[in-house]
Amino acid sequence: MSRYKLVIEYDGRDFVGWQRQDNGLGVQQVLEEAVKKFCGEKVRLFVAGRTDAGVHALGQTAHADLTKDTDANTVRDALNFHVKPHAISVLSVAEVDDEFHARTSAKERAYFYRIINRRPPLALEEGKAWWVPQPLDAAAMNEAAAKLVGHHDFSTFRAAGCQADGPVKTLGALTVGRLGEEIHIKARAISFLYHQVRNIVGTLKLVGEGKWTPDDVARALAAADRAAGGPTAPPDGLYLSEVVY
Repeated sequence: MSRYKLVIEYDGRDFVGWQRQDNGLGVQQVLEEAVKKFCGEKVRLFVAGRTDAGVHALGQTAHADLTKDTDANTVRDALNFHVKPHAISVLSVAEVDDEFHARTSAKERAYFYRIINRRPPLALEEGKAWWVPQPLDAAAMNEAAAKLVGHHDFSTFRAAGCQADGPVKTLGALTVGRLGEEIHIKARAISFLYHQVRNIVGTLKLVGEGKWTPDDVARALAAADRAAGGPTAPPDGLYLSEVVY
């Protein structure tokens, strides 16, 4: 039996999230069925981080164990053939040792959030970014983001139903920058709370609009109360961009 590490990208719009669920199609289900079509094996894919409905991935990582005598490139190409017509691409496959685990071996996860900040609505990018028509001050948002970097109780940005052991996390990096009409928010941490990034983005938007100051964000963090934070940003603009091992 061999263990394979898969790096995957997908468009989250057509899925109920990563996880196999009864209420719709999950990315996990499509890939596990692709494995069965390829080699007849019923496998369970283990993933670095479960994404929600509508959330995309540029570098999701998973692993699976196969008994079939094959090689990594064959696995990659076979899975890409069998996931059709779904918007999923297996970017790379590598054979790894039995100690590797997509979730527990991960040292850092990176998320990327796209806001398209323009007056005209989206045509080509609908569902792939958050359209915000009112002007946003990206510099002020970046100043506010710096208040959240570090080891904190992130209860203010933790959604109900979060299954993490506790609200304390270390946010290694959080930056906001503008590139033309797009605002990019990048976050890195060992792990994140449920909806943590989306709740942070919704809060930073208030700063960008001039409704909050960076100090308001610091006070909201200190309150350790979800009611003290801003709204939850939609899933459209969120991408799991990288998992570091």
